[in-house]
Amino acid sequence: MENKALFLDRDGTINIDYGYVGTIDRFEFIDGIFDFCHTAQTLGYKIIVITNQSGISRGYYTVQDYEIVTKYMCNEFKKRGIQITDVLYCPDLSGPNRKPAPGMFITARNKHNINMSKSVSVGDKERDIAAARSAGVLRNFLFRNNYYELSRML
Repeated sequence: MENKALFLDRDGTINIDYGYVGTIDRFEFIDGIFDFCHTAQTLGYKIIVITNQSGISRGYYTVQDYEIVTKYMCNEFKKRGIQITDVLYCPDLSGPNRKPAPGMFITARNKHNINMSKSVSVGDKERDIAAARSAGVLRNFLFRNNYYELSRML
């Protein structure tokens, strides 16, 4: 059975993008994200986070720092009854996995048997949308601080 996914960028989509967010104290959830993801989950979407994390390669934070923040993020969703199916990240400054390349989307598709044409992607930058489109996601939304509007489009 094929699954459908809600692909989410992280910085600027799940949390406020303060620039290279590598610690929990700088990680602030965007208003409405939990309700939006709860609605998506209720509609049968697997929630998958796809995030560039070049702050690792740039030396702003470590892989361990990133993993601590990711665990915190996933636990906050879990406390609200929302299951994050997977989090894929690319620490590189270029290559097939760094958005706008579709590599992480393709990995998620193969790993979780995702039907890309039934899936949705939300990101705050054009590169997020370009990567999703290149991977075959047909419904892509550029996030502009209003999850309540997006909830009606799922």
